[in-house]
Amino acid sequence: MKLIENYNPVSEKEEVFKEKMLKLYKSKGKKSFYRDNLEAHFTASAWIINPNSEEVLLLHHKKLNKWLQPGGHADGQTDLEKVAKKEAEEETALNNLQLITNKIFDIDIHIIPENKGIPEHYHFDVRFAYFCTEIEKTQINSESNNFHWIKLNSVETLTKEPSILRMAEKSKVFLNGI
Repeated sequence: MKLIENYNPVSEKEEVFKEKMLKLYKSKGKKSFYRDNLEAHFTASAWIINPNSEEVLLLHHKKLNKWLQPGGHADGQTDLEKVAKKEAEEETALNNLQLITNKIFDIDIHIIPENKGIPEHYHFDVRFAYFCTEIEKTQINSESNNFHWIKLNSVETLTKEPSILRMAEKSKVFLNGI
């Protein structure tokens, strides 16, 4: 939980997310990393950037019918960066991901609708940023319909998801600083 405790939110919304994440962990402990904690549980995602072309990888998620970054359930793993990387590798076939920083890139809390008998619940998503330059190796698994490497300035043409747009803006600021 040190990573979340040390995270510096960029907005009031993220400050609320941080407080809720710390509260969930305080109340549920390791149970908060399992998907059978039906009200809410931790997930982790990978925000994958090609620094050469200033593109980001988005996947069209089958179940949610949305363009999203790769990610998934912690399933008991408390090292959320490991979860993010594992999920990214499974969902994209990219194994050359380079973690940009040991710090959290973004956090988000979002609702997942009821599906196949699993009730509506919240994902407490912790996101890490990675560089990837060998984008031609990208392949998707059965969880996605499609993938798209898209310029950071064009992300809003694929999605209006506030957290995706927030990460695109953070990426532009970051890339301008390197």
